Amino acid sequence: MTKRRAPRALAVLTAALLVAAAGCSAPGDSAPAGARLGGGHGAQSSTAPTGSGPARGFTLVASGDVLPHPSVIQRARTDAGGEGYDFRPMFAGVQPVVSAADLALCHMETVYGDEDGPFSGYPAFVSPPQIADALKATGYEGCSTASNHSLDDGADGLRRTLDRFDTVGLGHSGTARTAAEAARPPVYRAGSAKVAHLAYTFDTNGYPLPDGRPWAVNLTDEKKIVADARAARKAGADVVLVSLHWGTEWQTEPDDRQLTLGRSLTASRTDGRPDIDLILGTHAHIPQAYEKVNGTWIVYGMGDQVAGTMFNHSGAFDPRGNYSSLGRFRFEPPATPGARWQVTKAEFVPQWYDLDAGRVVNLPAALAEDPNDQAYRTAQDAITEAVLGRGAAKDGLTEGR
Repeated sequence: MTKRRAPRALAVLTAALLVAAAGCSAPGDSAPAGARLGGGHGAQSSTAPTGSGPARGFTLVASGDVLPHPSVIQRARTDAGGEGYDFRPMFAGVQPVVSAADLALCHMETVYGDEDGPFSGYPAFVSPPQIADALKATGYEGCSTASNHSLDDGADGLRRTLDRFDTVGLGHSGTARTAAEAARPPVYRAGSAKVAHLAYTFDTNGYPLPDGRPWAVNLTDEKKIVADARAARKAGADVVLVSLHWGTEWQTEPDDRQLTLGRSLTASRTDGRPDIDLILGTHAHIPQAYEKVNGTWIVYGMGDQVAGTMFNHSGAFDPRGNYSSLGRFRFEPPATPGARWQVTKAEFVPQWYDLDAGRVVNLPAALAEDPNDQAYRTAQDAITEAVLGRGAAKDGLTEGR
């Protein structure tokens, strides 16, 4: 894999985008690297002007829901020696994969509280802000933040979360503190590409958008998603990524809404060029399939990268709630200017959050060391079956490590 060249946030391209801007139901343990288009809060300037030097491809890594139940928070407390919270050891097993990518994106499902709490789990999550520090240390450049839990602590929780992201230097997409921020999704430099990241959620668990702030959380609307993607492209993005918090919890097969919306979004084109280059799904708690639709990869659901003990809708402990996949995609520049950047390699890396150890496990790497570990083998087989369930292998998806 290509060693990362640290992405640089872009401080350009405001006008075109501004014109266009307009349950985790069953948890079981209840006992900037990125800048806004145009240079919002925390923006940095690119160190290399657009078009300088030869075009270079990049590797993208994306992972699923970070959902800190009380046991996860307690583990971080223990790892910090009882003083504060240290989530870094939790992610150490996947740090080599994440940090080796040119651009790495996560999904932060919950909002943050104050430094010392109080914190809470299901149904209204408020998590330690130190999680952001761990995500940054692991090698992530940014996260999607639009989820059904985005308003669990109202506008204050949303603000605290994005403030912490800015403090540690993480980009964020899908929630916003101001209308101007909402109008400028993050754009990252990866290889020689400018990569825009958009994010949306199907719902906010019935919590209304804050008064006078309809832009606070991006809600899923096909016309808006397409308009935002076209605006990002018009403003200069070479690659447009869309994160969608969608799907039916505990259902391996993508639901009708996912299939219908996925087909429509990947079919959307401007002057023959797709408006969206990759769709990254979260929310279902369990791994779902990857599929190439209309020539574009869709990850319907990556599963929970971090979560406590999970119980499904029947009330039974379900180990799948701690299974996930990490997607890795290699993008190469087009042969002709203005054409589409092509995904030349697509991989998934099976992951498991080990409840006993409180660690994210890179399963292929772990099995290489201990091929006889039956728990690892069972998890990897289940993840692989889900990921390949819609025939992605025929389009070249392979297992990575």
